[in-house]
Amino acid sequence: MQPEPKTQRGFVAWKLIERCLIQRYPPVFLNTRNVGQPLCLPFLCTPVIGCMQRQGFRKLLQGCGRRGLTTTTIIREPFFITSRSVRLHSNSGLPQFHLSQLHQPSTEEEPAFQRQLRSCSSSEEVFTLLHSVEIMSGTMAAAALHRVADLEQEGTTLKDPSVLEKDTIRSLCFQLEQDSQQLTDDGLVSALLACTRLFLDPRSTVMERLVSESKERLDKRQMSVGQLWILGDIMLAVEGPHSVMLEQVMEQIQIQNLAQWSPEDLIGVYKFMQSGSIKIGKYRKLLNAMNSHGLTVTPHMNPAAVSGMFSALVAFNQTKVMPLVVSLCEQAARHVPHFTDEELTAVLLALMHFDHSNHSFVEALENYVPKMTSSSHPETVTTVIQFFGHMSILSPFVVDAIAESFVYRADCYSTSQVTKHIMALGKLGYLPPNANEVFRKVEHILYTRFSQFQPHMLLNLLHSCILVERFPLNFVDKVFGVFFLLKVHDPNIELNWHAQAQLTQLWMSFTLECPFYKGPTLHSKNCVKSFLTSGRSLETPVDLHLFNSVQSALVHLLGSPYFDYNVLTPNCYTGQNGYVLPTHNTEDVTRRLALCIDGKKRFTTNKRQFLGKEATKQRHLRLLGYEIIQVPYYEFKKLKSNTSMVDYLHQKIFPYRKI
Repeated sequence: MQPEPKTQRGFVAWKLIERCLIQRYPPVFLNTRNVGQPLCLPFLCTPVIGCMQRQGFRKLLQGCGRRGLTTTTIIREPFFITSRSVRLHSNSGLPQFHLSQLHQPSTEEEPAFQRQLRSCSSSEEVFTLLHSVEIMSGTMAAAALHRVADLEQEGTTLKDPSVLEKDTIRSLCFQLEQDSQQLTDDGLVSALLACTRLFLDPRSTVMERLVSESKERLDKRQMSVGQLWILGDIMLAVEGPHSVMLEQVMEQIQIQNLAQWSPEDLIGVYKFMQSGSIKIGKYRKLLNAMNSHGLTVTPHMNPAAVSGMFSALVAFNQTKVMPLVVSLCEQAARHVPHFTDEELTAVLLALMHFDHSNHSFVEALENYVPKMTSSSHPETVTTVIQFFGHMSILSPFVVDAIAESFVYRADCYSTSQVTKHIMALGKLGYLPPNANEVFRKVEHILYTRFSQFQPHMLLNLLHSCILVERFPLNFVDKVFGVFFLLKVHDPNIELNWHAQAQLTQLWMSFTLECPFYKGPTLHSKNCVKSFLTSGRSLETPVDLHLFNSVQSALVHLLGSPYFDYNVLTPNCYTGQNGYVLPTHNTEDVTRRLALCIDGKKRFTTNKRQFLGKEATKQRHLRLLGYEIIQVPYYEFKKLKSNTSMVDYLHQKIFPYRKI
């Protein structure tokens, strides 16, 4: 049977959400011919790959033997307090369910059922367990359907679609449809979510009945915030972004008492709002209130909640939430060993987005990363070293461990991941102890997978090599060739300038640092005149406060006619106003000095080591004949008087001459 046309009622806009991933696939029509004889005919399926962890939710990892970016499925566990129950009995050979207010499972029976359900390793075991239980609550029945979904989901379909034709599933769904009014609010929402995860078509009678009952409950305005955001996620998946219930859900979420929200509910509402169907501008006041509430519940967040909160803040592109980011970072430091690869990746990406870190978080990573580099997902390992490079944090414990694993794991890395590893080394200006093995592996990958590298990715890789004094001479002819230069051209002016600057510095490195180099040259039209510009500069801008202090002391020492403070470096390394001192001008010159005024941003944040681009600049200046005089911030800031500053510069410039 072919799927029906995309009508407003029949079409399902299945949406990728972090908690519920639902994609188009042939639905399952679950119809009922008469009472006691339900019929389930499989045609089309629509998968759900996970629900956000919340109160009464349990995460089940469906993974391999290693920590990885695994697909997680989080199912709804029932609350143990219920006023109604489901009795399982048999009629005409088929298991039957009906709701009764006369019998309820005891407080011991329901938790015991949950434990047995979690131990089931196949759908048949779940069915056997259901047949062995005489009395079930509505939430117990929904949890059983969730467990079947956990066991049968595979990618975007069920491993065995015929499981939906089993008598137990058919009868249970049929009775949920018939007795939906007897379900508690928790049981109703959980049952609806379970049916969605089993890929039942929204036009089936059971789905329509559960949705209708949910609408009636919503109209009563008695649902909790946890029930509301879960229902919102379901309706977004079932009816699409134009569902009339979405606005109703948001209106009721707004009137909930934020002080009573659990961390899981807070994350759930964040995720629901970032689904794309909610107009954030309309609920800006609610979002600000949620950010403020987040500060109070952050200390109680588990690893999944911390990761989810970080992801939500990035998705909303919040700019005034640094207190919350700081608090989340402190909580993340406690959870580093307990994050899944997926969660850790999300946390690191968010911290890079907000450009924030702290000592405790870095220390936690230093203790954890050496233990995970050989087993974690390549993307997670890549994000870790990318984080240290982005934050300019030099940690030999982390970088050395990742470099060691890179040698034997790089063959399974993507070209982007390989490039990001080397870019981090170049940014930090650091060579690990096994640098020779690392760059032999990089050379091997370039030889075998050269065509797989995107032009700008390849340029980033080769340029990063020269920042740590590794010169990819074997690939110069391809990079400086006309074909590559055409591919690297980008209509984005800023990106195109950055690529040209990288090419220029590559060519300078070959000509200055490799005297035996006789390969192709870079045409002047593809070169830049200055490495210093706004945005992605190959030079770190001067610290203006430090510059002004040094300039004032130089005036006292030399007098203004004897130096030009706008000239800092030659040959593309420009001064504050872009003036370049020609290196061929030797008239009346006895010493050619380059005074490097090095602020904090020219060093790694935790060690007094130059970043790769600053070390490269000073190497080039020396090769151009300049004597480097360094004025690092950590020395100059100790000088409190103008006299001490003048004396300091005199000792730097004229070390053998007394004042």
